[in-house]
Amino acid sequence: MDQFPAATRIAATDNVAIALRDLEAGETVSIGETNVRVAVRIARGHKVALCPIAAGEAVLRYGWPIGTATQPVAPGDHVHSHNLATNLKAEEPYTFAPVSSAVAAPASHWTFRGYRRADGSVGTRNEIWVIPTVGCVARTADRVAQQAALRHAGRVDAILAFPHPLGCSQLGDDLDATARLLAALACNPNAGGVLLIGLGCEENQLAALLQRIPPDRRARIRSVGAQLSADEYADAATAIDVLVETAAQDQREEFGIDALRLGLKCGGSDGLSGLTANPLIGRAADVVTSAGGQAILTEIPEIFGAERLLMQRTADADIFDALVALVNRFKRYFIDHGEPISENPSPGNVAGGITTLEEKSLG
Repeated sequence: MDQFPAATRIAATDNVAIALRDLEAGETVSIGETNVRVAVRIARGHKVALCPIAAGEAVLRYGWPIGTATQPVAPGDHVHSHNLATNLKAEEPYTFAPVSSAVAAPASHWTFRGYRRADGSVGTRNEIWVIPTVGCVARTADRVAQQAALRHAGRVDAILAFPHPLGCSQLGDDLDATARLLAALACNPNAGGVLLIGLGCEENQLAALLQRIPPDRRARIRSVGAQLSADEYADAATAIDVLVETAAQDQREEFGIDALRLGLKCGGSDGLSGLTANPLIGRAADVVTSAGGQAILTEIPEIFGAERLLMQRTADADIFDALVALVNRFKRYFIDHGEPISENPSPGNVAGGITTLEEKSLG
């Protein structure tokens, strides 16, 4: 008899279970008091029906609809793209109905050892970052960082470049978004020093980018303009040497976890992500935010279908209204460009058992 269950049902109301291993046709799977005979081979991470599901009926996982059955589904059937379709169509009306959520282990007394920066923020690492203003000098930034990392091995946590293809042939809001992002990156508390490398003729001018960085962060910022330098590699090396000398003096201190900011990023999801890594990350975010810290969630289209769970947790009506506006603005962007809002799951997601965007978002 298997010690590890063959499949699991996440919420008591779910009408599908998730295969925890490959299920073979003809075998019987038990979920509590429910026993189903598997109709066809079902890969690990995929869904098996636990009861009859009529065409047009909601398929439930995590206790929430992940789409609608497009044909009758029998117990033991594989539930996937051939018989399940998304319910996501367009913008939706939402109602502010907050639900309190208790954190199992209050952690206001938990601490970590980090680096305090001049603006009051706290980093968990002490690195030197090399940021190009434009894609034309992205390779230069890479080479500068690699050479400096060898030269200063062990003195700081790392010396890293952040190459990108942007910064030229951009105008208006597009250019502004790139500049804002790079300026914010330069202010990340995990950077004990930052070297900005510009080309000279790009739209994203080095001087303008420096002006976006708050004065209390500029002591740890250096810049090199390639077209204005007789030897940009030598000048960059000198600038990094200075930054390393300063950052190497930084010492870790004890801080409460209210000083933490967690960046949450989805990647490589499959049908098991919602059972393993993602719940753990969610609990970590709950612990940090309940103690006064922050969690940053991006990729707004990947909350479509699960947005009501977040809306239930908004602190007040103003935040709720802002979240509603954000979600519907993203949906409107897809609609205005003639695209469906639901075509997010990648081929890899689908192969791993995720069928709809709702399922991906909820997990």
